[in-house]
Amino acid sequence: MRSNRPTALKRWGARATRDLTGRSSGRLISLLAEQLSHTIGGARLVEELSSSGISISDAHDRMRELEHKGDEARGRLVSELGRVLTAPLDVEDLFRLSRSVDDVLDNLRDFVREVDLYQPSSLEFALPLTHTLIEGLESLQSAVAILSENQDSVRLATLATRKAAGLTRRLYQHQLAELFEEPIDGESLKRRELLRRLDVVGLRLGEAADALADGALKRGR
Repeated sequence: MRSNRPTALKRWGARATRDLTGRSSGRLISLLAEQLSHTIGGARLVEELSSSGISISDAHDRMRELEHKGDEARGRLVSELGRVLTAPLDVEDLFRLSRSVDDVLDNLRDFVREVDLYQPSSLEFALPLTHTLIEGLESLQSAVAILSENQDSVRLATLATRKAAGLTRRLYQHQLAELFEEPIDGESLKRRELLRRLDVVGLRLGEAADALADGALKRGR
């Protein structure tokens, strides 16, 4: 009678490999989601600041904390990428995605710093852009949450992020055109610089969407 031990060992090995690779992917998705959560927190903080819901000093303190937590999550993610057995996307694309999300938070931090430096009379002009950026980041968060599932759904969620990034650029251009119709003074120059910072946030958000879309396309082949 032939022993079933080799077959049983193969099954155990296959099951163990699936468990290990599944846990690896789960950890990466969790860390990326954590990094995104802090970045969304940064965008909401900018929205709160723009609507005069928080003082600049409090915004500084909260942004510093969010940046620290975001950097910690990214650091753990990069470390994990160096030793995982498998990943939900190509490791290079995951690294690009995380780096772009980090760039988004860095530029949101710079917006808060520049508001403190320039002291504009109002930030209401920033609200349409910040609303759009938050929507784009939340779409990206939704895409990351389903990375291990259907790649078509990931691509659709990523497309929503790309559209938000494009809308941010158009809102920036529209407000810039309006500025050119006004007399040049200190307030208009402050507004132009702060609008440009939010435009850069949108550009980095678009790069994050591209990294995720590239990775999803490769995995779907």
